[in-house]
Parts: sequence; C-alpha cells; structure tokens
Amino acid sequence: MGVLEAIILGIVQGLTEFLPISSSGHLILTRELFGIAGESALAFDAVLHFATALAVLIYFWKDIVNLAGSFLNWILRRPIEATQLRMLIAIIVATIPAVLLGLLLEGYLETVFRNPLLVVVALIVGSAIIWGAEWMYKRNELIVSEVVPSGKSALLIGFFQSLALIPGMSRSGMAMSGGMLLGLSREDATRFAFLLAVPLLLGAGAKKLLELSENGVLFADSVALAAGAASAFIVGLFVIHYLLKFVRTHSLMVFVWYRLLLAVFALAVLYI
Repeated sequence: MGVLEAIILGIVQGLTEFLPISSSGHLILTRELFGIAGESALAFDAVLHFATALAVLIYFWKDIVNLAGSFLNWILRRPIEATQLRMLIAIIVATIPAVLLGLLLEGYLETVFRNPLLVVVALIVGSAIIWGAEWMYKRNELIVSEVVPSGKSALLIGFFQSLALIPGMSRSGMAMSGGMLLGLSREDATRFAFLLAVPLLLGAGAKKLLELSENGVLFADSVALAAGAASAFIVGLFVIHYLLKFVRTHSLMVFVWYRLLLAVFALAVLYI
C-alpha cells in the first residue's frame, strides 16, 4: 500500500469514526471503489482505529485523567465522587458485550463481514435504527432522565454498540442511538459514545499492532502506516469537536439520509 493510499484511508477513518456513518464500512467501500489493495487490511484498519482512539484521549484528556484517578481510587478502596464512579462503571459495563462478541465472532470479522454487499445492507438497517432513536427522542425529549447511564442502561448501550461489529452499522451511531433511547440527551449520548471508543479502539489497535510486528508488515509498511495514522488522528480531532457542537442544536437525520444515499451509490457502482 502506498503512502497516498494510506493517507486517503486515514482521512476516511478520521471523518467517519465519530460520525454515525460507519468507519469500517467506509474503509471497505473506499478500497472497493478506488481499487486500493493490500495485505492485512483488517490490521491496517485497526491501526487507523488506534489513531482515532488517541484523538479521543487528547480531546477528552481531563475526563480520561479523572476516570483513571477514579479507577485507581476504586482499586485502593478510596472515596470516589458519585458521578465519576457511575461513569466508570458505565464504561466498563458497556464495553463488555463488544469485547465478548468480538472475540466470539473474530473469524467472521476477518472474512464474511468484509463483504461490500453486507456493508450496504448494514448502512440501511443502521439508518432505520438511528431514525427510530431520533423519532423516540423527539417524543421524549422533555423527559430526558439521565446524564450518565445506569448499569442496566450501559449494558444495553453496549449491546447496541456491538451491532457495529458488522461494518456499515457504525459504532458511534449505534452507541448514540442506544443512549438516546435509554434516557440520555443527544449531546450526552454522543459524549458517552466517544468515551466508549477508547477501550475498544485502543484494545483492537494494540492487538493488531502486535500481529503486524510479528508478521513483519509493521516494519515493511511503516511509512504508509504512520502517514495513515497521522491523517486519521488529525481529522478525528476536528470531527470530535464539531460533532459535539452539531448535536447540541441538530438531529442525526442528516446522517440517516447520507447513509441511505451512500448505500444506493455503492449498489450502483459495485453491482450495476
């Protein structure tokens, strides 16, 4: 894979990881549409996910430091501020379903789930879920009940997030939809979805980095990997900032229409 191709994929990753439009789906479709080939595509995608996880760490560094401190105090049995404790428990609980299902379905993730047609179907199904969440949210907006999800709500959000194991569903879109359906405001659901990205993306990225180093791909394509990761990190920072501002005053329907148009476009280009 060339440096320019890696930068293109990095930009796609940075733009789509945090928007509810599926980064993995876009990476698969981008490769198909532009003929970008390369070994260890899934591993390279994981490196890009690792880069966008670093963008979350930088953007929310105060929250991350506070959560890390709360976790340490929890381990040492020291007092913890109630909201911090709830957020810490919520992130841990919401991460469990995706980790377990990811390990269980790992073989399918690297083969069956890389099918462009499956991405198109997932884009459409995910659009219906996001639309449904927006519809319910608008009906219940005056009775938004939570700032931080309860343990039960966090577990359900975790299962919503797990739908994104299918490329095209969107991790952030499913987590945001789950949060909105379970009593979070649109902004709080978006913020929680961002924080949820950290353990999953760092874990997947670290695992694949080890695999890359073991089979030699890490050093053979180090320049391309670095270029792709840098572009994903920089673009990701901007997207985090502007999406948080966007959801304060706008619904997610623009992304629903985008996903549907992309599905139609992909079908036309790939299968007609």
